[in-house]
Amino acid sequence: MSFPLSSTGVARLFRLPSLVLAIAASCWADPPAMGQAAPDFSLVSLSGQTVRLSSATQNSDVVLVVLRGFPGYQCPVCNRQVQDYVHNSQGFADAGVRVLLVYPGPAGEVKERAREFASDKKLPAHFDLLLDPDYQFTQAYDLRWSAKGETAYPSTFLIDRKGRVYFSKTSKTHGGRTTAAEVLDLIRTQKR
Repeated sequence: MSFPLSSTGVARLFRLPSLVLAIAASCWADPPAMGQAAPDFSLVSLSGQTVRLSSATQNSDVVLVVLRGFPGYQCPVCNRQVQDYVHNSQGFADAGVRVLLVYPGPAGEVKERAREFASDKKLPAHFDLLLDPDYQFTQAYDLRWSAKGETAYPSTFLIDRKGRVYFSKTSKTHGGRTTAAEVLDLIRTQKR
């Protein structure tokens, strides 16, 4: 028994596999894991400089920290984490590591909110606060926390000079952050 298909029915039938593949791909997408190449990106820093990951890793290992940005308030856990990294900045400098902090948010207000976030922090020269307008980076790294009042899953990646991830941690809560001491220990272990 056969069923005749109209041209519209045939078109829908051929779109179905594409839809299934798109849904499956989104279910399988994960943030970069240990051993994988970190997807390249370019973001503008709070100071207006364009920072490209592949350029940063040519000269040093990179600590990539994804913050929650401004989910309706400045995240106190993000504040503590960044203060911890700033307090230990000499350890990062001694290790020859660059620290990239990603601050996500709606394009219209991300710069203003990031400026507020940085106002009580003196970021060292080897630290960059990068703006992620409209969550483009956050989505590319599969870190978008789409629950009401959320922005991005807090995450830390250590990336070597070849662009490979040698540590990856993503928290699905506000806590569970990687401390500066943990990161510095991982960097020392990697360099042995």
